[in-house]
Formats: sequence, C-alpha cells, structure tokens
Amino acid sequence: MEPQLLHSVDDSVATVVIHHPAKRNAMTAEMWRALPPLLDGLAADPAVRALVLTGEGSTFCAGADISTLRESPERAQRLAVLAEEALAAFPKPTLAAVRGHCVGGGTQLAAACDLRFAEESALFGVTPAKLGVVYPASATRRLVALTGPAPAKYLLFSGELIDAARALRTGLADEVLPDGELDKRVAEFTRILVSRSLLTQAAAKEFANGRTDRDAHWTGQARAGGDTAEGVAAFLERRAPRFGWNVTDRG
Repeated sequence: MEPQLLHSVDDSVATVVIHHPAKRNAMTAEMWRALPPLLDGLAADPAVRALVLTGEGSTFCAGADISTLRESPERAQRLAVLAEEALAAFPKPTLAAVRGHCVGGGTQLAAACDLRFAEESALFGVTPAKLGVVYPASATRRLVALTGPAPAKYLLFSGELIDAARALRTGLADEVLPDGELDKRVAEFTRILVSRSLLTQAAAKEFANGRTDRDAHWTGQARAGGDTAEGVAAFLERRAPRFGWNVTDRG
C-alpha cells in the first residue's frame, strides 16, 4: 500500500491513521498535502464529534520523510506547517494516540492535537537540530505552550528523545498507559467526549487557543442551539443529555 492517510468514522469518532510503515510512518509531501482537505471534510461531517490521530502499527510518526527534505526543505516545511495549522484549527476535540516513536514532524502533529495519550514505551523528540533545519515558529510556540520554555529548549537544542514518563511531567503527554491498554483507554475517553456538549467544547477550544473576543457569539450559540436547555433539563430529570448542536450549525 502506498504511503497515505487512512480514515474511518465509528460511533461519532473519526480516526485518521498515518500509514507509511516502511519508513516508520514518516510523512511524505503528499501526506502533508492531503491532511488539510481530509480534516475539512471530517469537520463538515455532522456525524463526527471527535477525532483521533494515530500511526499504523507500533509507531506514531517518525517525522518527515527525509527524502522530501533533500528535494526542497522549504516546500516540505510549508506543507508541514499547513497540515499542523489545519489540525490545530479542527473545530472538534482531537486526540493523538501515540505508540513508539513520535519524532520531529510526528511531535509537530501530536502537539497540534488537543490531547495526547501515549503508551509507556513511547518516545518523543524534536530533532531538527540533527539536520540543521529550522523548526517552524508556529510549532515552536505550540511546543512552548505545552511544556514551558525550558523543556521546549531541551528538546529543540539537543534533538534527544524523551520517554513517556518525562513527556507526561513536562506536559507533552496528558495520559500514559501501560503498553497494550492505549486503544481501550482512547475508546473509553472518546465515548466520554462525544457524550458531552460539542458547543461547550468548541467554545472552550477557541478560548483556550487565544480567541477570547467571542463570548457574545458563543452565548448566542448556546441560546439558539438548545444545548444549555437540554443540559439543565437532563440534570433535573436525572437522565443523560442528548446534545444536538454541531459545528455545522454555527453562524
């Protein structure tokens, strides 16, 4: 099978799989280019309420395919930044499920997700210093926001890999699971995500990402969309809420 991004939708959760096992799921130029339109389609799908990004087999993503850097490092970086920004802007909750190596462009993609769950044996690294490549400003800012300046500098200056326990301590990982338990936990957690109000999640995502001038917009969405009324009614009636707002409904 050619290097590609595979995707499926099940129980309101879209799963995108980085598939290039011959090179530990390294991202080719075509894969970087394919990610934004794929995400656009999933964002517009009302059946999708959360997204999981993962890698084929035992590796998340070993970064950019080095052959693309030989051809044109500037073009490869532009494509990677566009893909990263599209993932960060996805209007529904996103979760990176990390096994094995999550390195370079892999960490760039994982950091662009809202949350990162990893197996204990996972390894994280940001390795452009080994290649003389300038890590993009957008990816650097996102890494600093997650880990703080000193851990980000450690990763960027050294290019060394860190284990999942250290990633958890620095904020690069949000949960670390014993090997073999990642899929179960991701399925469990995404069931929780899709049962909650997507309106609340979308507003919180905007605010957390720095868009803090939209209180009135989201108050109007809450009033018009019915999620607040449904949530209060469900609480008082001691039943599970049936939230109906979707990002396709927003003005």
